[in-house]
Amino acid sequence: MNKGQFIEKLNDALKRLPSSEREDIINDFEEHFEIGLSEGKTEQEIAASLGSPQQIAKEMIVTYRLEQVEETASTGNIFRAVWAVIGLGFFNLVIVLGPFIALLGILFSGWVIGVTFLLNPVLYLLNVVIYPEVFELYGLFFTIALCGLGIFVIIGMYYVTRWLFKGFIRYLNFNVRMVKGGMKDA
Repeated sequence: MNKGQFIEKLNDALKRLPSSEREDIINDFEEHFEIGLSEGKTEQEIAASLGSPQQIAKEMIVTYRLEQVEETASTGNIFRAVWAVIGLGFFNLVIVLGPFIALLGILFSGWVIGVTFLLNPVLYLLNVVIYPEVFELYGLFFTIALCGLGIFVIIGMYYVTRWLFKGFIRYLNFNVRMVKGGMKDA
């Protein structure tokens, strides 16, 4: 594979990145070719030493997505980073997707519990309006206590969500280093 073919394949594989990022990466690899040619290597030798353009693109996309998540940890950015990391290899389907689904399940259930406890007084009062004969002072106090507990659960879930997302982003970075073989320096 010569320089033109390598750059074309790399550019095609990087279509999911913004054009400015793609241009920076392409310029870096063109520079690799220029340096290699000045050292007396052929374009084929340089391309072979760089590796597969598709694999390079996958790694570049993962790096870009993880940087995006570290800048702005939005839900969309996290999902894009997870899918990019999964795209590095089939092994990652189990290693990344399993913990991610478990994490989402824990977060979802915690938020549902907090919101349900918080809305408990509204549901209790609605029940009393529909069935006035079921009103009990004990039920009212228990409902108010659940509402207070719901406030604490929601506050706790806010911090747990932030902590878990930061931890999961670190896990994704660790996973990428493992896939790339970069654990020697860790």
